[in-house]
Amino acid sequence: MLTPAERRQFDEQGYVVLRQIVAAERLAALRRQIEIWIEESRGHAGNYGETPDGKARFDLEVGHSAAQPKLRRVANPADVSEDFQGVLWDGPVPDAVAELIGPDVKFHHCKLNIKLPGMGARVDYHQDHPYDPHSNDDVVTSLIPLDTMNEENGCLRVVPGSHKERYSLYRGDRFVGKVSDEEAAQLERRSRPIEAQAGDVCFMHTWTMHGSPANRSAAPRRLLICDYTAADAFWLTPPMVPSIHSGRIVRGRPSRVARLKASTIELPPRYEDDSFFGVQGQETAQGG
Repeated sequence: MLTPAERRQFDEQGYVVLRQIVAAERLAALRRQIEIWIEESRGHAGNYGETPDGKARFDLEVGHSAAQPKLRRVANPADVSEDFQGVLWDGPVPDAVAELIGPDVKFHHCKLNIKLPGMGARVDYHQDHPYDPHSNDDVVTSLIPLDTMNEENGCLRVVPGSHKERYSLYRGDRFVGKVSDEEAAQLERRSRPIEAQAGDVCFMHTWTMHGSPANRSAAPRRLLICDYTAADAFWLTPPMVPSIHSGRIVRGRPSRVARLKASTIELPPRYEDDSFFGVQGQETAQGG
């Protein structure tokens, strides 16, 4: 599926975009489910639903109301939707991951980030591996836009080559889930926007630095994110977004051997926030 040039880009730059590999009918099914969830969110004043570790599945931005819903994240939609399972477990997305880190691949977890017009949700610069450290870093994040993703509606920005660099997501003894403001300014200057159409997929190394601004347009930006690992990569801390399917083999065979990569890494604490938006300091709707 990947050309030699695309594999080389992933190895050297830490990301690669494959164009139009998810079928339109599958994307339409995902959008229909999201609209159902947005409608359901109108009946809630604060975060709701439950995941395996007791946190809320549906995360609402401050200012959410029945008149103006602001559903910003769904944790592990594949736990509650067969349509999401189909996209993430069958077809070209896991096929491409297998070419990058396979042949044996596990599903780790997934999440849906939603930036509707008028919302302020952003993603501050961070690397994924410090959130979910593993015994080795053959870990890939697939990012599947469900709408046109561009600079106007808050597209993903990646920092080429940053997967070979290391940053702290702590401030003193506190895990804040993002780099310092000074580092963020430097990374922003090095970053590249990932403008893509629905059906394109960006595959990103677990150490690639990335972020995204808020949606300042009149168009929605909905992004399905899924983490996959090599079968012999085992987590050092429990998943931050635990799924009932974490560890599911989606390509190849399971491994009873953990492959260890010699390195050091700061381990994250078990934070209480329902999503990393709260960890990064963004306000959440409060029920009452």
